[in-house]
Amino acid sequence: MDIRPAATLVLTRDTAEGLQVLLLQRTWEAVFMPGFFVFPGGSVDEQDIGGRVHAIGRGDSDISQTMSLDEGGADYMLAAVRECFEEAGVLLALDKQDQPVATDHPVHDDRDALFRGELTLSELCQRHKLSIPLDRLAYLGHWITPPGPPRRFDTRFFVTVAPDDQLASHDGVETIDHVWISPSQALEDHRCGRRLLGLPTIRTLRILSDFDTTESLMRYAHANPPEPYPSKPWPAVKKGKPVMLEPGAPAYDEAAKLDPEGEGSTQAEIVPGEPVEVAAGVVRLTAPNPGMMTGPGTNTYVLGHKRFTVLDPGPDKATHIERILEVTGGAIDKVVVTHTHQDHSPGVAALKASTGCRVYGWPAPEGAAQDRTFAPDDEPAHGDLIQTDAGTLKVLHTPGHASNHLCYVLLEQELLFSGDHIMQGSTVVINPPDGDMKAYLESLYDLLDEPVRYIAPAHGFLMGHPEAVIDYLITHRLAREHKVAKVLKTLTTASLRDLTAEAYDDVPAAIHGVAARSALAHLLKLEADGRAAREGETWHATSHT
Repeated sequence: MDIRPAATLVLTRDTAEGLQVLLLQRTWEAVFMPGFFVFPGGSVDEQDIGGRVHAIGRGDSDISQTMSLDEGGADYMLAAVRECFEEAGVLLALDKQDQPVATDHPVHDDRDALFRGELTLSELCQRHKLSIPLDRLAYLGHWITPPGPPRRFDTRFFVTVAPDDQLASHDGVETIDHVWISPSQALEDHRCGRRLLGLPTIRTLRILSDFDTTESLMRYAHANPPEPYPSKPWPAVKKGKPVMLEPGAPAYDEAAKLDPEGEGSTQAEIVPGEPVEVAAGVVRLTAPNPGMMTGPGTNTYVLGHKRFTVLDPGPDKATHIERILEVTGGAIDKVVVTHTHQDHSPGVAALKASTGCRVYGWPAPEGAAQDRTFAPDDEPAHGDLIQTDAGTLKVLHTPGHASNHLCYVLLEQELLFSGDHIMQGSTVVINPPDGDMKAYLESLYDLLDEPVRYIAPAHGFLMGHPEAVIDYLITHRLAREHKVAKVLKTLTTASLRDLTAEAYDDVPAAIHGVAARSALAHLLKLEADGRAAREGETWHATSHT
């Protein structure tokens, strides 16, 4: 699939309530992100290059260098300006007196012609004697759509201050609504399920929410262009042969971290029993329990240099326990556990018997089919600190997948041990009653406040760009929640089975039994939010939906 170059323009304005941004709602008939609120933007057109003759303020060479491109940076900016005029009716342009165009300028009569492709941006500028001040745009972000969606874009985000004398209006075709809103309110609307936002929009809003005025925002954006997004393949080894990992591949972030010079020395596969040092004093040792729910196996992490802390010993498999003892030389002081599912904690008993180590974690909740053999010496509270030979572990209570789930941050290295709260390559199972969708999403939001550079999951490779990973999980869950709520409203009343069939029509019918558990988790969250209610075996939407 080709990755299409695209550009987005964030329009901002100052109000008595603070800084606001313009969001447009995409039509529900759109193939890509239907119903989502987005910033004005779209694909870079090959004719956008013609607009360079009307651009002022900065040249392509200067802009391209800022964007880490060889050339063509100005074309992204021109595309952003064009798309903003087409979709939002706001044109960032100066007339022949070098004054910003206003709402009554005749150029607005040609908006539809530009939208239909009957005019190019260059022809529009020529006809009305306009110039495009590219120095009023600042480069704010870069996002490449990950594999999976029907379309993929390499999108550059720019920000500017909206002209005072122009009124925004959605085009009524690709966009069906628009709103000026503070970044913090937009994020809150998304968190509460009232507004669909995509990952790049969320990331951009988070940046914007730190500023009270357009002046402070633009000063920051001009001085702090984003770091280049990974775009080049990275060398690694798989099954003894050299391979090139594309950005977004499971092993890419780990290979780039462990082999920064690109010598091709890291493994692009996880081999059970084979130790991998993923950070200073942190070794990953994967248990031999691969499967549909565990991926390549459960990761045990060994922390320390001379004395060791073992995180998630995994299942009670003799070969794995022996390997842990071999790697540590039996010098284990502590064992910490993320939760008591059968692939995480049963190995604790054998290590405790062999080494006398102190055990940290929360016991299995009453009534849950989990590891009843787990008997911790300490039940750390949220925010507690555990000292290890590799540094300080901060304890985070992260319910959702399991009510007793804990994550741990190795503070000195900003490394998050996410257990099953965040997994690589698949979404986490949320199975009521111990699984709780509302708690899960709230825990994800809480993790965004922690200083984290890499995620070390219980299943899979190290993951970089933690904010993007977390935002994706939130967006994915809220998009499904929105679909469940929409189906519930359409059906008026529905059984869990009927609702699952409609809301998970993109999932093979053979796994609708599993999907039904996820659907129930969403319904329970909607119920807790006051947006759904049940009578016996049927559910219905409330007036709040």
